[in-house]
Amino acid sequence: MDIFKFGGASVNSVEGVQNFYKIVQSYKNESLIVVSAMGKTTNALEQIVDAFFHKKSDLVQQQFENVKTYHFDIINELFSKKTSTSIDKINALFDDLYTYLQKPASLNYEFEYDQIVAYGELLSTTIISEYLRTKGVKNQWIDIRRYLKTNDTFGEAKVDWELSRQLLPTAFTFQDTFIYITQGFIGGTSSNLSTTLGREGSDYTAAILANVLDAQEVSILKDVPGVMNADPKWLPDAKQLKRISYQEAIELAFFGAKVIHPKTIQPIQEKNIPMFVRSFINFHEQGTMVSAAAIDKNIKTPIFIQKKDQMLISIRPKNYSFVIEENLGPIFSMIAKHRLKVNLTQNSAISFSLCVDNSKNIDKLIKALKADYEVRYNDKLELITIRHYNTDSINQMTEGRNILLEQKSRDTAQYVLECDS
Repeated sequence: MDIFKFGGASVNSVEGVQNFYKIVQSYKNESLIVVSAMGKTTNALEQIVDAFFHKKSDLVQQQFENVKTYHFDIINELFSKKTSTSIDKINALFDDLYTYLQKPASLNYEFEYDQIVAYGELLSTTIISEYLRTKGVKNQWIDIRRYLKTNDTFGEAKVDWELSRQLLPTAFTFQDTFIYITQGFIGGTSSNLSTTLGREGSDYTAAILANVLDAQEVSILKDVPGVMNADPKWLPDAKQLKRISYQEAIELAFFGAKVIHPKTIQPIQEKNIPMFVRSFINFHEQGTMVSAAAIDKNIKTPIFIQKKDQMLISIRPKNYSFVIEENLGPIFSMIAKHRLKVNLTQNSAISFSLCVDNSKNIDKLIKALKADYEVRYNDKLELITIRHYNTDSINQMTEGRNILLEQKSRDTAQYVLECDS
């Protein structure tokens, strides 16, 4: 059994869904297919969450209609009038979401986020499963929330591995079909509330399923030919990496490479399951293989990772005491409480600096830190990470730029830079 994960960009249009069908039709092995929300649906649903939580009912209605129109523009071209049963299933999901949006919001933003945003994946997988049926491709749609169980840390739930290992094999038996369609990114609590696994978590879902079900391999379908040594939208001359190790993939994901979700590697590495990152346009090309085999030590192409919208926060105790372990513990507790991602840290005797993603909770963190520390910060920054750096690659990224912080290890150089005007 093989597992495929299709991202939102691969099914964002009529042509994308039709291409999905061609890929599935050409593959004859047992397949479990994980699908993300279509296009930018998650972003659109996030806007609905924000309007719903802040009681902007007119805006909720408008944004709901926008999401429905986007999906039905695709549906109306994919389905004929003879497929009313399929349309009824899709309408039922929109009716459920509409009904949910009529009730008062709770006081927990992350809870509301998960209950609403989950509809993106439910819609995409229902549309795709029904479309395959109309084309004569037998498949079974699975609501992953019933089988992939998590705790109730809404917004970034933790997998309940013990319970999920019991339930998932009962869903994917391959007794009545050799194709399953299910959702990425979402799960469910033991009391059947929707949860999400963290932004872009569909890759992680595929890895979880591969681990629990002992898949032969995992394929992550992207809008690039494989793992590149840089985002080609940023550096047009980016080169494809044909093969990388699990360790290298973990490093790249940790530093922010968008092509691999940070949590994806560990579950497949545990079972030594190879993963292929390949293009959904040129599906039959190998792409990049991620496996236990080490990258060729004689070919260390510099790999560039760019993170925008960064903030550099520098703090020091008001009494000029040393920044030691007993100080760092409370600082990191505050960071964890506000769910911020730290991308780089550096400390001296009396100061501590951290580079973080500029998120909605950043102001709350700064306010909390100011209770005990002097705080300075710079925003609208860029973090550049270079794996397997050399002098030329460093100069390429930093020449003529104002460096606010830099850090090097044996294999990695990182620079916090002011953005070019």
